[in-house]
Amino acid sequence: MPTNPNPSSAAERALEREIQIALAPLHKRCLGLAFGVVIGLAVFCATLLHLWRRPDEHYPLALLAQYFRGYQVSLAGAFIGMGWGFALGFVIGWVFAFCRNVVTGLTGFVLRTRAELQANRGFLDQI
Repeated sequence: MPTNPNPSSAAERALEREIQIALAPLHKRCLGLAFGVVIGLAVFCATLLHLWRRPDEHYPLALLAQYFRGYQVSLAGAFIGMGWGFALGFVIGWVFAFCRNVVTGLTGFVLRTRAELQANRGFLDQI
């Protein structure tokens, strides 16, 4: 009775494909764009919401002017803050994707190297 040496090869291939998808490199520009849009819109909406609810009290959001040149708690400042928020978010997203890709690549390299060394461990004993 012949036995299949790889009875769960389809399941293993499916698992390997899922792992490849999960560990695929992130696209740096796309993640930077996504982060930029989110942070830019957050600053814009926070400024507009603050102007709508408390137009005379500027203290908490006025501190953004320390980081974003030209920002004020006003309608024009909301657009300036959106631009600075987009730039900051883009840099944060790009750096995050870059670091994640480097760590994922190095981890994969180390795991493959260990697996190959473990597979070839008894090679000299066979000679």
